[in-house]
Amino acid sequence: MITSMCKQYEHTIAITNRALVQGDFLKQMQKVIHLHPHAVILREKDLSDDAYEALAEKILCLCDEEGVRCFLHSRIAIAHNLGCRRIHLSIPALGAMSEAERIRLQRDFAEISVSCHSLEDVKLAGKNGATQIILGTIFETECKKGLKGKGLGFVEAICKSCPLPVYAIGGISLERLPQVRKAGAAGGCMMSGFMKL
Repeated sequence: MITSMCKQYEHTIAITNRALVQGDFLKQMQKVIHLHPHAVILREKDLSDDAYEALAEKILCLCDEEGVRCFLHSRIAIAHNLGCRRIHLSIPALGAMSEAERIRLQRDFAEISVSCHSLEDVKLAGKNGATQIILGTIFETECKKGLKGKGLGFVEAICKSCPLPVYAIGGISLERLPQVRKAGAAGGCMMSGFMKL
């Protein structure tokens, strides 16, 4: 029963958001990590560097215990401090880097996850060492109300021309996961689905 439950999450990435959690965030993350998603991206953009680092240290420990990948979001210096070799970046952050910084990024990180919203973004990410693409926004979502989803045709078009694993984001649920996978994605990212489990 537990194995089959975990199996349904193996093609998902959990994107964190403390604001959506009712109760203790670390307990919620224990529950999420125990389901063995493909990865966790520790987002928490509002935290100061010190608070983010303290939280990241705990989440990395929980992920290590369960053998789940953990990507820190944007905080390259903190990832270095904690010995984390997985980072998630936005296209603007990647674009703002110097050539030397991009070379160092590829040298220092085993896995680089990049948020993309177009084929141009995907090409830039791939050229700069991305190992996975987070592609959005696919369906309308509570997180970005009013923003029309780009749909499954967009996923299919990107996946056909991208050799990297693509994870769809935006309104993804376990029910919609088979649809994005059929369109060629490696899986999907869920925020509410994990934070409100």
